[in-house]
Amino acid sequence: MTDLVAVWEVALSDGIHKIEFEHGTTSGKRVVYVDGKEEIRREWMFKLVGKETFSVGVAKTKATINIDAVSGFAYEYTLEIDGKSLKKYMENRSKTTNTWVLHLDGVDFRIVLEKDTMDVWCNGKKLETAGEFVDDGTETHFSIDNHECYIKAVSSGKRKEGIIHTLIVDDKEIAETLE
Repeated sequence: MTDLVAVWEVALSDGIHKIEFEHGTTSGKRVVYVDGKEEIRREWMFKLVGKETFSVGVAKTKATINIDAVSGFAYEYTLEIDGKSLKKYMENRSKTTNTWVLHLDGVDFRIVLEKDTMDVWCNGKKLETAGEFVDDGTETHFSIDNHECYIKAVSSGKRKEGIIHTLIVDDKEIAETLE
């Protein structure tokens, strides 16, 4: 990978994906790798600027690398996810998901709640869940190995804050992780 010009890490529900981009500014070559696997390869492109679109992760999230000339033979590379800049996408994602990282029985787990669908993901796989209404809100139950887990959703009582989601594993509250 001698022409590697950009590397990004993108946190999606199914995990954190590494996107690498090679751009041969003399040959016009463009290569996109997602998690080390080649997704796109173009040799001998006469147009050195433009865009490459591909998909990332289990949900096949749309990603686009924009290649723009800055000055002379200098180029700028920007990544868009679902039509938004990476920064905007991650800001929006922090509003639509909750993420927890925990260590159980010597194994790291990354649990993601998609608030709009109430889907729960663990280390890249969507889990089977069971929802139930309780006195002060709802609980979404699932298990990880031999551990009983649930995500409790309760109203904050404030319109701006909305609903507060808390992960409970074996009757212990797990702190949320900011990605």
